[in-house]
This record gives sequence, structure tokens and C-alpha cells, in this order.
Amino acid sequence: MKKKIPSKAWFPKIKPIAYEGAGTDNPLAFRHYNPDELFDGKSMADHLRFSIAYWHTFRGAGLDPFGGATICRPWDAGRDPVDVALRRMDAAFEFFTKIRAPFWCFHDRDIAPEGTSLKESNKILDRVVAHAKSLQKSTGVKLLWGTANLFSNPRYMCGAGTNPDAHVFAYAAAQVKKALEVTQELGGENYVFWGGREGYESLLNTNMKRELDHLAALLRMAVDYAKQIGFGGQFLIEPKPKEPTKHQYDFDVASGVAFLKTYGLEDYFKFNIETNHATLAGHTFQHEIEVAAAHGMLGSIDANSGDLLLGWDTDQFNTDVRELTLAMVSILKAGGLGTGGFNFDAKIRRTSIDIDDLFHAHVGGMDAYALAFKKARTILTEGKFEKHVAARYSSFDSGFGADIENGKVGFKELEKIAFKLGEPKPVSAKQEMLENLLARYIDG
Repeated sequence: MKKKIPSKAWFPKIKPIAYEGAGTDNPLAFRHYNPDELFDGKSMADHLRFSIAYWHTFRGAGLDPFGGATICRPWDAGRDPVDVALRRMDAAFEFFTKIRAPFWCFHDRDIAPEGTSLKESNKILDRVVAHAKSLQKSTGVKLLWGTANLFSNPRYMCGAGTNPDAHVFAYAAAQVKKALEVTQELGGENYVFWGGREGYESLLNTNMKRELDHLAALLRMAVDYAKQIGFGGQFLIEPKPKEPTKHQYDFDVASGVAFLKTYGLEDYFKFNIETNHATLAGHTFQHEIEVAAAHGMLGSIDANSGDLLLGWDTDQFNTDVRELTLAMVSILKAGGLGTGGFNFDAKIRRTSIDIDDLFHAHVGGMDAYALAFKKARTILTEGKFEKHVAARYSSFDSGFGADIENGKVGFKELEKIAFKLGEPKPVSAKQEMLENLLARYIDG
């Protein structure tokens, strides 16, 4: 029997990234991320569930709004786009295993090129998905989530689910149907909707109410079809306020919650929160997490950051341990991410053109989140912030404060109490003291 020829190694000089501890000087080693370290009976890998974004890591070419490609990868060479896609998939899974990421994520058009028709595109996608499935089986890497790219092709220039042309809506629905099927085929634990062009440029040519109704219809169709095919994954919505459209309907988590509850979809969707999108919406990363958690809709994280001096989506790797620690505190208080994870929806800078830059970037990001995870656990274990917050709201724990929360009093009763007690005495919020305390946790 003819022996199977081993697949080409695309990263021959890079060994699997090892944990060497905080004292190491090895730039290609983990200082804080030890995937096998146990916390409450679960490994750090199981707590953090890191995922690699296929679109940035393996389709990123160093583009930005002002310049063309600067990055050229050896696996992208070739005339047949399907052969290139299969070769790229080999490189991707080699990277996933060497960086020790248990999950990956993709859009349908990231992994497979479009054909001349939807049927041909589906056949190409099936071929690449079959290859990905075999690589998942041989490596143990799993799919965190899949999605459909409903924003790049010119047909979606006016949106997909919100497009004024019913023909485009139908095409988008067919594309989501197929993406759901392949996500299920690959064992994906979630499915994401990102409304990249679900918004408007001008109200002069827009019927907002109809567009919102149509978007809800698309999401409801997805829920119905998932039930038909037995897809049990979690649906996620990824909010973003602007870019490319002037106003996107999934502006932030709060507007997303309102949309879902308006259309009776709140039981089927949670949120995939991206750090950089929170910034563009004028919020902090932690704020968006807290809003989602308050509604029981915290689903997953796109782990990146923006540049505060730039007004566009730079998708950088986040190494700000202070920001990540605050976020991790909120995530852990909410009980974690369930079937979600931390997906590195981040790209290396267009000047970082070497293959090993991919590893340096992800090592830094994984270490930052791991360190933040450990610091957040210490903060929650010691409970100093929670004790302060509990004391600050303690007047609502009993007496007329508890009656307010339980709906047992109204204006007349509270007026009598206000007359009796007189002017309230201001109480310091101790913000500076708490910021100093946080700095000790971060620097310690």
C-alpha cells in the first residue's frame, strides 16, 4: 500500500509554543498562559477557550483604508483558488496546533472562494469544509463559531437582511442557510451574525421600520431553520456602531437588546462583544460586558483593541492588562462565557510582514488575557470591591429601600419618608481609593 505523504510544514522553524513562566526571555514562549494549569477543577485552556480568527490571521494582507497589501504568504501562491484554499487550510491548522489554540472561527468566504453561481460557491465550500473536518479530527482543534460574509460582495452594498431588494434578501438567506449547515457539519458551538452593512447612509432613501422588520425576519428564519436541522449551537449578535455604514442597527449591546426584545427574539440570541467595537460606540469594553450580563445575554468575546487616536476599526491585539482585568472581573462574575470563548479577531500591523509575527502577536494576546484572568480571580476572591459596592447600596437591603425594590411603596409613602428624614447626607463614592486599589492589583 502506498504510504501517505506527510503534508508540507509551513512553519518549520516554529516549535509548539510552550509555557515557560514569567521569568522567561524567550519571545516565543508563554509567560502567563499555561493551558494545563487547573483552576476550580478546570484547565486554563477550558476557562479561556482561545480561538483564532481565520479572516485576519490567514486572509489578512496588511490592507488599511489608505494602502494596499503588504503581506504575502507562501501558501497563497497558485492559480487555482480552490487549491490555494485547501493549502491555506493546512497552514492554518498547523498554526492552530503550534499556538495551542483549541478553537478557530471563520466566515464562509474566508475559507472558500465564491464561484460563478451560488450553487458552485456551495460546492466549493463543501470541498473545503470536508478538508477542514478532517484536519479538526486529526488535530483536535474545534470550531467555536461560523458565520456568513454578508458584506464584502457588491451585491450587499446596501445591506443583506436590510437590503431594499427582496432578491438580495433571498440570496443572503440562502447564504446563511448554507453557512449554518457547514457550521453544524464542523461541530460549531455558536453561530454569529455581524451586520456589517445592516444600516444606512441616508434617511432620504431609507425606510428604517421596514429594514428593521426585515432584519428580524432573517434572524427568525435562522432560528427556525436551526431547529429543522437540529443545530443546537448558540446564536450570537456582534454589535458595531459605525464603519462601514454611518449608522448600523446593531449599534451596541443595549440597542441590540432592545431590538431582540421588540421582535421576541431575546430567548435565542446572546452577544459576541468586540473590544474595538465598544470603543467605537463610545463605551468601555467592560461596560458592554456588564450590559449583556445584566440581561443574561453574555455569549462570547472578540479579543482585540482599537487605537484611541484613530477613528476606525484597527483590530489590534490587546495587551492592556488593566482593561482586560476589568473585563475579566465582569465575565467571571457573570459565570463565564458558556459555549463562547475569546476569539482573536485581531490582525498584525501592516508593517509586520514576517511569518513569526503571527506567533508573537498571538502569544502576547494570550498571555495578556491569561494574566488578567488570574488577577481577576484574585480580585474576586478577596472581594474588596464587591464589599464596597454592597455597602454603597446597603440602604436598599432593608426598610423602605427594600420596599422600593419590591414595589411596595409609591410616591405618597416616599414623600412622607422624605418629610420625616429631611435632607439626605452625601456619602463619598471613594473612587480614587478604589482606583488606587485596582492599580495595586494590576502592578502587584
